[in-house]
Amino acid sequence: MKTFVLGGGCFWCLDAVYQKTMGVSSVVSGYTGGHERHPDYYSVCSGTTGHAEVVAVTFDEDVIPAEVILDMFFALHDPTTLNRQGYDVGTQYRSSMFYETTEEKILFEEAIERNQALWSRPIVTEVSRLPVFYPAENIHQNYYAKFPEQGYCQVIINPKLAKARKYYSAWLNA
Repeated sequence: MKTFVLGGGCFWCLDAVYQKTMGVSSVVSGYTGGHERHPDYYSVCSGTTGHAEVVAVTFDEDVIPAEVILDMFFALHDPTTLNRQGYDVGTQYRSSMFYETTEEKILFEEAIERNQALWSRPIVTEVSRLPVFYPAENIHQNYYAKFPEQGYCQVIINPKLAKARKYYSAWLNA
C-alpha cells in the first residue's frame, strides 16, 4: 500500500472522487504544511495557520498505478492557479503534494512534468516534504457521501465527479 498526501483546493472534492476509485483503501481529509499545532477547520479556513486542506489517499499499486492517482489529481483541480480553486481563495486551498520519500518526490515531479502538457499556463503545484499530517474533524471525512444534496456538493463536487467518470471510468466504482 502507498499513501499520497495531496491538496487541490477544498478537500471535500478530492475525497469524493478518490472514495470511488478502485484500489483506494482509505481517504483521510486533513491539514498539513503549516505552523500551527493541532489546527481545526475554522483556523485553517482563516488562512492564518499556513496549512493546506489535503487528503491522504492510501491505495494498492497492484490495482491502480500511482501515475493514475496523480493524473487524476491534476485533472480534478486547476494546478495553474496560485492559492485558489474557483471561489475558494487562500493558501489553504493551494495546489500541493507532500512527499515522505525521495521516490515520492520524483513521482510527483514527473507527474507535474507529464501533466504540464495539458495546461496552457505553468503548473504552480507546491512539492514539499510532508510535515505533520493532522486529520480533519469527523464531519469532513467522506463529506460528499454524508451530504450529497448540500449546495457545495451539487455545484462544485458533482461536476468534478462527472469529469472523473468521463476520463477515469475504468478506475471508478461508481
